[in-house]
Amino acid sequence: MAILVTGGAGYIGSHTVAELLDKGKEVVVIDNLQSGHRGALLGGKLYEGDLRDKELLAKLFAENEIEAVIHFAANSLVGESMQNPVKYYDNNVYGTLCLLEAMDAANVRKIVFSSTAATYGEPDKVPIEETDPTHPTNVYGETKLTMERMMAWFDQVLGIKYVALRYFNAAGAHESGKIGEDHNPESHLIPLILQTALGQRDSIKVFGDDYNTPDGTCVRDYIHVGDLADAHLRAVEYLIGGGDSNVFNLGNGQGFSVKEVIAKVKEVTGRDFPVVLSPRREGDPAVLIASSDKARTVLGWQPTRNKLDDIIRSAWEWHLHHPDGYGDN
Repeated sequence: MAILVTGGAGYIGSHTVAELLDKGKEVVVIDNLQSGHRGALLGGKLYEGDLRDKELLAKLFAENEIEAVIHFAANSLVGESMQNPVKYYDNNVYGTLCLLEAMDAANVRKIVFSSTAATYGEPDKVPIEETDPTHPTNVYGETKLTMERMMAWFDQVLGIKYVALRYFNAAGAHESGKIGEDHNPESHLIPLILQTALGQRDSIKVFGDDYNTPDGTCVRDYIHVGDLADAHLRAVEYLIGGGDSNVFNLGNGQGFSVKEVIAKVKEVTGRDFPVVLSPRREGDPAVLIASSDKARTVLGWQPTRNKLDDIIRSAWEWHLHHPDGYGDN
């Protein structure tokens, strides 16, 4: 029996594939390599293609005995989603619909879904709990919430059990140093700062310093990608063990501002670089910090690489030894 990982050549997907392989699982990956990398896959059977290709999906499920699905495949740039909502609804929502349809046809009844803290929008309180209101402030978050709602109906009507993992800012790299974060274009704060430390960028931009936070810059909860991968594995095991559909936050429960992260990168790397203040970005909430108590209690999940120093240091090691990423951009 195999685990199907959609978007498995992407950043979090590839780390989850590595975790599955380490645990002796058979892994099948589907990825259109739009933002993923062949070099990020440490094993598994790759189908290169798109979830919206129904013939390819049917072929994949016919050729493999799939026990459960971990679903990462999606576009995930907040700014782009506000400029091109059609792309996000087509790829994220319709792509998920095609996947669920194929799962139903193949009688596969378990899916773990890569959701996001962006489903909450501007939170009423922090830390955020799973029962808090969901009012996304951008199209990306809205599509992810739509995907969650779709899964809830597919559970109610067709019995497809799901776990939605709403996580916060993924960062860091695999402890082996073989895989890490390589996006083109890059949009995540820590790799952007590290590229600046490497001299690949002239400066790092801070988008707004007038938020209602201690230093005026956005505060985020950073979580090591290896801890995220472990949570996806636990969620699969939870469903295979008969667990009911559920939603879990994943985070460290501690927030760091943009200015704090920049200062920590300078400390870890020993390098200085220019910082430029820019206007706010549309759709950026001021503070996002997770309460992960439910995941700890139900899934037995415990982040082990939760210090900002450790997260940044592992990412820095990857960028130092892979200044051009996987070299396929």
